[in-house]
Amino acid sequence: MVDGFKVLIVEDEKDISDLMSLHLKREGHEVTAVDNGEEALRVLEGCDYDLLVLDWMLPGLPGLELCKKIRRDDDVTASQVPILMVTARAHASDIVLGLEMGADDYLTKPFEIPVFLARVRALLRRTNGKQEEASKRMTIGELTIDVETYSVTCGKKEVQLTPSEFKLLWALAKSQGRVLTRERLIDLVQGEGVTVIDRAIDTHIFGLRKKLGKCADVVETIRGVGYRVKGK
Repeated sequence: MVDGFKVLIVEDEKDISDLMSLHLKREGHEVTAVDNGEEALRVLEGCDYDLLVLDWMLPGLPGLELCKKIRRDDDVTASQVPILMVTARAHASDIVLGLEMGADDYLTKPFEIPVFLARVRALLRRTNGKQEEASKRMTIGELTIDVETYSVTCGKKEVQLTPSEFKLLWALAKSQGRVLTRERLIDLVQGEGVTVIDRAIDTHIFGLRKKLGKCADVVETIRGVGYRVKGK
């Protein structure tokens, strides 16, 4: 387990917020908790966080809108923070919508604390993984992926990706020419011990291609199997 990360909880149900805070602090994390989206934006502007735990149903600014704003607004400095959405909305269409708006993982209420902590650990491993993969850079056609700066460019244009999208692209790039199944990509992106529906991977790939623009064709679909990145 990696400890010492900074986590922001945005949850208006105090009992749930207090419970999540208690267990995160027990794991050694520094936790800040707020109960509305507007306050979350103010807090995010003043501090860099390693993880955002976000409730969908919030007073004022809804969690889904907050998630979208964080991902798309250049003025929000935390645009790359991993987001775990926690909500009572459990329908498949809600899960897909949450992922499309920029969430990296989705946990439905009510949930067991061990499952919540497993999701948190999986997302935080990505943050820690940036340091482990430092100084790595790969170019495929006009697409450049730089793990040291956690950046992607297509030609001269910088591409803003969520942590999940970056992780997917890097995993595929490292396996150039080889097909990665959805199950393998789930393991690489979500971490061991965390179950994710196949459709979530397809949603992330769709969002990734859309953002890559003219470089989108480097990611190929192998029908019925998974995905791969073209060779250099």
